[in-house]
Amino acid sequence: MRGAFFLAASAAAGNRPEPFAFVPAVRLFPSSPMEVIFLGTGTSQGVPMIGCNCRVCTSTDPRNHRTRTSIHVIMDGLHLQVDAASEFRLQCVREKINQLDHFILTHGHSDHITGMDDLRRFCDLRGGTALPVYGDPAGLARVRAIYPYAIAERPLARGYPAFTLREIPAELEFPQGTVQSTPLPHGAVTTLGLVFTERSSGRKVAYYTDCKRLTDEAAALARGSDAVIIDGLRPQPHPSHLSIDEAVEAGKGLGAKRVWLTHLTHLSEHAATEAALPAGFGLAYDGQRIRL
Repeated sequence: MRGAFFLAASAAAGNRPEPFAFVPAVRLFPSSPMEVIFLGTGTSQGVPMIGCNCRVCTSTDPRNHRTRTSIHVIMDGLHLQVDAASEFRLQCVREKINQLDHFILTHGHSDHITGMDDLRRFCDLRGGTALPVYGDPAGLARVRAIYPYAIAERPLARGYPAFTLREIPAELEFPQGTVQSTPLPHGAVTTLGLVFTERSSGRKVAYYTDCKRLTDEAAALARGSDAVIIDGLRPQPHPSHLSIDEAVEAGKGLGAKRVWLTHLTHLSEHAATEAALPAGFGLAYDGQRIRL
């Protein structure tokens, strides 16, 4: 236990009807804490990387096995998925993700969007209705280009995906809480930085993956968070990602109770890299759960 955190590592659709229809989750009296599940914490090539025999890629420490980056956030029973990597189906099976109410796309790069076809199963679990997908105009344009068959109010046939595309506002309101968004610089594109605040508890989590720096607005939104999750690609500088030192420097000014680095390459061995971080900082790993 560190502070208020408790950490734990953690049928194919047929033609018969589902035994229940989707009902949005609203809990007036939540029975469980706000939770963030790290489905993946790796860079676009994943770890182990193809054709590499370095000590991280051949490590037996499961924290060094990194699928592509995404998180699943639960606020008072509302399930929000951020991005869908190519391993999305396997990540959901591994972490027993059985509910998804809304999907948010941070940006349209391959390692964040190519798993979206597997959202089809959650359309089935919603009783065959479309899944709301939020993003900025560029991200939504990528969804339309890659998944034209899924842009519909209902699936074309049972077992197919269906998305209703919605441009994300600066503050997205749900009965269970809010999601604030802000653009972050990421090379030639921008990424959506997201801040989740649970209404019942006031707990707050900032998620800033795939960025080169934090804007003043992003820093202000994240300040005082219970947890900040931030891009920390590798020890060396990179043109479109924060390095580990840059991520630590950015995280120090936010006043967060805890800062986690994600989107990691094979250049960071988990135990050694985490041991060298300042107090209050850690490396995220696949299957890790933060309960607030």
